[in-house]
Amino acid sequence: MAVVARKPDYSDLNLDFLPHPTTKDVVRLTGENAIKRSVRNLILTNFYDRPFRSYIGSNVQKLLFDNITAITANYLTDAIKEVITNFEPRVSITEIKVSVSTENNGFDVRLSYIILNRNQPVTINLFLERIR
Repeated sequence: MAVVARKPDYSDLNLDFLPHPTTKDVVRLTGENAIKRSVRNLILTNFYDRPFRSYIGSNVQKLLFDNITAITANYLTDAIKEVITNFEPRVSITEIKVSVSTENNGFDVRLSYIILNRNQPVTINLFLERIR
């Protein structure tokens, strides 16, 4: 696990582009929320979605069109672990659990990680389904 010398305050734009009530500027996400958004965006990004950085992404969207089985859930687990490990150096993954939800025609994902230099575990719950 990497150690950072200071306690950074991570920030990112809120991609919902909601205006700040007072300043009418785009709201910033900071700290844990910025990292949550970054992790979610990495999981949902396909290869070649980002111009000039086509190597950033995962096969998650492609895997959603496979059969909804435990084998596909294992492939999703591997794809999520790979993209987070390669492109999000601010976190250390502690658990990834992907379960099949046949009645909802998708996958429930529970991702737990620790932000570097903050010993609080963070958990993200996502529901992945194919969109036509």
